[in-house]
Order: sequence, then C-alpha cells, then structure tokens
Amino acid sequence: LIVKTTKTVLKKKRAILPVVSGNVYIQSSFNNTIVTVTDETGGVIAWASAGSIGFKGSKKSTPYAASLAASASIEKAKLRGLRKAKIFISGVGSGRDSAIRAFHNASIEVELIKDMTPMPHNGCRRKKIRRV
Repeated sequence: LIVKTTKTVLKKKRAILPVVSGNVYIQSSFNNTIVTVTDETGGVIAWASAGSIGFKGSKKSTPYAASLAASASIEKAKLRGLRKAKIFISGVGSGRDSAIRAFHNASIEVELIKDMTPMPHNGCRRKKIRRV
C-alpha cells in the first residue's frame, strides 16, 4: 500500500505599497494609444489602451479614445496613491495631446513632459513609398 502525502505551502500576499510619484509612458501610434503608469523603479502600476476600453478599428486612433485610456489608467493609479508624474511620450499618433490633457484635468502634478519619439539620424534606408 503506497500513501502519498502532499504538503501545502501558503504564500503570503505581497503588501501593496502606496506610490506617490511615478512615470507615465504614452505610446501613440496610428492605430492605438497605450498609456502605462509605473513607479520610480519601473514597475507597472496601471495601464490602459484605447482597445482595452472597448474601441475597435479606426475608432482606437482618435483623440477621444486616447483621453479615455489616459483617464482609465489615472483612476487605477490614483487607487495606489499617485500624485506626481513625469510624462514620456513616443509615437506620432493623434492621441498624444489629449492624453496629456487628461492628466492635467485629473489634478495630478506633472513634473516633466518629454518627447521620446525615435528619430532617424539617416541610418537605414526608408521603405519605398506606398502607391495606392
């Protein structure tokens, strides 16, 4: 007769520490806008995108969808205690400005706004122009 004994190990839940200041990364492409809120070390606190809110197709690339995505990530971050933020923007989509405006309207103190859109320094040859 073989008897197997299983030992259960209880894991403690990690305590959620309040985050006072953090970084906000807004990636705005032609198709979507993704807003990610991190703490100072780079750990993600909250994120939202125009697609995750419920917009589909070409509606995702609108400024209205970007502002709703930003306000959704703000609400999640405010639950963690976010009060100050540095904003880093990348991409050329139409939702850049409206996402920043959502942070100003949400009474979060913006310390810095930096454009981190990658710009070529004449490195690789560009793709050929699309003709329709």
